[in-house]
Amino acid sequence: MKAIATVLGAALMLAACQDGYSNRHLAPIPPGTMALMHEKGTTPSQPILLRAFKKEAELEVWKRGADGRYALLKTFPICRWSGQLGPKVREGDRQAPEGFYTITPASMNPNSALYLSFNLGFPNDFDRANDRTGSYLMVHGSCSSRGCFAMTDDAISEVYAIAREAFAGGQREFQFQSYPFRMTAENLARHRADPNIAFWRNLKEGNDVFALTRQEPQVGVCDRRYTFNAADGGCGPQDAALSSALKVRERADDAQVARLVAAGVPAVRLVYRDGGQNAAFMSGEAKVGDVSRPEALTKPEEIIMGPSSTGSVPRAGAGARS
Repeated sequence: MKAIATVLGAALMLAACQDGYSNRHLAPIPPGTMALMHEKGTTPSQPILLRAFKKEAELEVWKRGADGRYALLKTFPICRWSGQLGPKVREGDRQAPEGFYTITPASMNPNSALYLSFNLGFPNDFDRANDRTGSYLMVHGSCSSRGCFAMTDDAISEVYAIAREAFAGGQREFQFQSYPFRMTAENLARHRADPNIAFWRNLKEGNDVFALTRQEPQVGVCDRRYTFNAADGGCGPQDAALSSALKVRERADDAQVARLVAAGVPAVRLVYRDGGQNAAFMSGEAKVGDVSRPEALTKPEEIIMGPSSTGSVPRAGAGARS
């Protein structure tokens, strides 16, 4: 804890001396958010966890409580992400990453040209195992993205402050979970014919671990797939009780997907001109600054897949590499 505080202190002192930059990285957590933490039984020094959803263009901030379980603190609209639904595969593809990433104090950039930012740490072990390339993928301010998650300046300021205080409280790193969409039965049914569906169902395993335990999933890699809470951190077995609970949840979700398919829910693929943003920005409810490629910010085209796509959903163990 002392070492983390020393690193953060040195970074803050350096940032304060930089020409052309304010002390925006020192902005306090807003009073309303502090009150929300109190209501939820947590404090600024407690650990955090972040979750991003591309299709819904939302970023969730979760805080750990005194019981050791995480509770949703606040949901922020994402101002811009680029590319399509699906993982980042190679440098220059404009894809925002999907997967499980680790943010450390060294990832935080108080001197970002995009107001404030933190590095997602792409590629991670899974990405490298699947020969994926790319660098400098961030969550940052300014509504402009080339493979990043761009927030408004006000939003990144608040998220940055929450992360800063968690690090100062002793958290050594926090998890960033990035999904194509919320892992609901309806989304899985509608995207069942997408080439990335097996990879997405692998991500859903981690989503389900978090949903059941409300604790940070322990992420590993085995045979180019993500593993979660494995005994050896990789290919080992899960705790029997957790494994059983996950299977029950999976069967229930699969049954709901099957009911939706039987009821005629079409298999679709969303095609974006170049990423998307939260509906609040599109409707004008929220203010936006400079936007990258504003001509590309339209609702995605929904393509109905062929009749052969109404069959069963591929299992996560097959074709997870994309």
